[in-house]
Amino acid sequence: MTDTPASTTSRIPERPALDGLEDKWMQVWREQGTYVFDRERALDLPREQVFAIDTPPPTASGSLHVGHVFSYTHTDCMARYKRMRGHEVFYPIGWDDNGLPTERRVQNYYGVRGDATLPYEDSLVPPGEGGVGADGKAIKAHDQRPVSRKNFIELCDVLTVKDEETFEALFRRLGFSLDWNISYRTIDERSRAVAQQAFLRNLARGEAYQAEAPGLWDVTFQTAVAQAELEARDYPGAYHRVAFHRTAADGDTEPVHIETTRPELIPSVVALIAHPDDERYQPLFGTTVHSPLFGVEVPVLAHPAAEMDKGAGIAMCCTFGDLTDVMWWRELQLPTRSLITRNGRMQAETPEWIAGGPGEELYAAQLAGRTTFSAREAVVAALRESGDLEGEPQKTQRKANFYEKGDKPLEIVTSRQWYIRNGGRDADLRAALVARGDEIDFHPSFMRARYKNWIEGLNGDWLVSRQRFFGVPFPVWYRVDESGDIDYDSVLTAPESALPVDPQVDTPDGFDESQRGEPGGFVADPDIMDTWATSSLTPQIATGWPVRDGSGPGSDPELYAALFPMDMRPQAHDIIRTWLFSTVVRSHFEEGTAPWRNAAISGWILDPDRKKMSKSKGNAETPEDVVRAHGADAVRYWAASGRLGTDAAYDTGQMKVGRRLAIKVLNASKFALGFGEVAGDLRAAVTNPLDLSMLSALGEVVDKATNGFESWDYTRSLEVTETFFWAFCDDYLELVKDRAYGGQGDAEAASARAALRLALETMLRLLAPFIPYATEEVWSWFGEGSIHRQAWPTRAELPSGGDAAMLDAVGAALAAVRKVKSEAKVGMRSEIKTMVLAAPESVVAHVRAGEGDLRAAGHVTELRYATSDELEVRDVDLVPAEKTPRGA
Repeated sequence: MTDTPASTTSRIPERPALDGLEDKWMQVWREQGTYVFDRERALDLPREQVFAIDTPPPTASGSLHVGHVFSYTHTDCMARYKRMRGHEVFYPIGWDDNGLPTERRVQNYYGVRGDATLPYEDSLVPPGEGGVGADGKAIKAHDQRPVSRKNFIELCDVLTVKDEETFEALFRRLGFSLDWNISYRTIDERSRAVAQQAFLRNLARGEAYQAEAPGLWDVTFQTAVAQAELEARDYPGAYHRVAFHRTAADGDTEPVHIETTRPELIPSVVALIAHPDDERYQPLFGTTVHSPLFGVEVPVLAHPAAEMDKGAGIAMCCTFGDLTDVMWWRELQLPTRSLITRNGRMQAETPEWIAGGPGEELYAAQLAGRTTFSAREAVVAALRESGDLEGEPQKTQRKANFYEKGDKPLEIVTSRQWYIRNGGRDADLRAALVARGDEIDFHPSFMRARYKNWIEGLNGDWLVSRQRFFGVPFPVWYRVDESGDIDYDSVLTAPESALPVDPQVDTPDGFDESQRGEPGGFVADPDIMDTWATSSLTPQIATGWPVRDGSGPGSDPELYAALFPMDMRPQAHDIIRTWLFSTVVRSHFEEGTAPWRNAAISGWILDPDRKKMSKSKGNAETPEDVVRAHGADAVRYWAASGRLGTDAAYDTGQMKVGRRLAIKVLNASKFALGFGEVAGDLRAAVTNPLDLSMLSALGEVVDKATNGFESWDYTRSLEVTETFFWAFCDDYLELVKDRAYGGQGDAEAASARAALRLALETMLRLLAPFIPYATEEVWSWFGEGSIHRQAWPTRAELPSGGDAAMLDAVGAALAAVRKVKSEAKVGMRSEIKTMVLAAPESVVAHVRAGEGDLRAAGHVTELRYATSDELEVRDVDLVPAEKTPRGA
């Protein structure tokens, strides 16, 4: 325990206040390295005494929102608790600064867009800044200036650094106890080297592969999209009832009607498909029909995924209109007749299966090179004219797949992409990854089901290539044959010793720059990795996973061996399918284990309409304004009041409660410390039964708060501590005040003062993870060092032998006295000459033992007792307020 120097009272400010504490202690913590990770100590300690956190790297693309504050506060509370428990806490910070969000922000901020065909421009001055041009007007998307790939990447790098500096300032103000010496950017040299090395090893082991296949494509951002990035949204459309014609040899001229929302895809139809049990179409299975307008012969086939009760019960399969088409194409081994190109338009050349047929002229004149919308109008008009459109289109709302950051429905485009196996097409791997999840303790435990359900619902491998600029490039090239064609089967890989590489700038071994793009030479892979392909390696990036055989940037093989697998992955529940799962996949392949022991899953922050707050929806509050208005401790209090796995409302009222708590900590501590030095053994000095009762109750709180943290229920720890603290202030401080000032003799004063000091030291440490500024300030008035480096309290530190029920009983009696005065509308310092306290015998016994404190606090001259089932005050002789002696 802390001995109190005689000068304690001189350190207590006359008027304690929260204002200025953040600036004061941020600076002290920074200068003193309060939260710096001690690598050497960590290597010397048993593994269970080190706590390693895989901190989420926030996306550096604009501003944070209060949802970040919510989840990062949860993590910080656990980090602070573990540090006080004697663990060496590894708590790094990273910034996710590559990928589409960054590119989109750069485009809007500077008014530029990347164009790989343009040359690099020295000393480029972008047309604007902050989305505003030199003329002071907002830069529209169609006015964005195209710049070279290299210029665009340089602007991305500049802006992300600016954003990260802003984020760091906010995180420091919020009191997050990160070690800022252990930081990374997902685009820095180390992260690029780690991501490229992991990919090359995946490729060497057959876990990564390249394929020409249909995939989801965002025509706005011109990039492939993975299954985990999809959002199903309502989208307006119309059902068109269209006639396909029976083949004459079948002897039946009745047409087969289908209903489709995408008639522009009729020229790409490869089959009509119905459910095998559908009696309407069973006679047609094995026959063929001809498509309207284009006369292409296609088979009628059966598949159980066809929906008998949807539309006409028979659907056209086009390659490709939706994901069901992809499934049918794959399982029924159908031909590929892809028409939609990467820019969202119909291909410009008339396809071979249409050439020479009745629809050749229609395609060439009205469909080639058109948008899908224009092509749809042209096809519908032609169907109407030919008589193959039955009735008029019927408007509907259909579900369409969108890229989570996009504004237009996705198309399915055939392209060459890189994939990493994830169990979507391999039952054994799927089962192994489910089993990896069983190695992780999910908090709350029901979140494990989300992980498992996602894996079991996968229908393809993880698409990891993106057609963007700012990201980690694939470290590969392809040979160009003697005729000038690219041989995609001849992959040239970078040696690990050279990582990181940029294949657009660097050359493969055995070649020089003059051979780039030339026959007999090479070309670079033009794509970058999906942002999750880098973020899935945050445990390896942060802990020092060795690259270049341990000699690469940031490599620390000894630390990596000591810390992996890590202890904690904190994150939101909506990215279990992306970040959590992808990290498990990479760890499974590289280390054969789960990447961490615990996954702490936080909920969302909801707006007043109970909708998720997000920057994209425009309903997110900025934490800068919130912290400025209420203070960091208050905002942390609100965040810590939300349990893991549970969505929480954005509630400034709760923040006001937190601010009130922080202020009360300052004021109550000023009183408790206002008696100067407490000499000798504090535990031995506590002899009064009420003091012992209070400390016994506090001992129970210590146990409950500790159990709360150990069970990952930080909110429970805060609740029990806060409840006791307010009872301590409202009841115990009032009861003990007279005695602490010496009103009942020196021995009784010594007991009260020692109890106050013990209680204060304990409660400050219990509250320190939640409100670090107020608790650090108070600790500095009497303690040595930082409170955040003190030991977590234990029950053994407090004297034993007290009856915790006594404080409750005497506190309830004091509350009854206050109620009497309140109902009589007199001041709380008014005198009660006599009164009778009626209560159960056990309560009466407790009150008798603390009668001196009750009478002093309640200004009661004579107190008598009676037995009753309920506690109540009777026969009160109350001196009216105006007759109360002044100063009484």
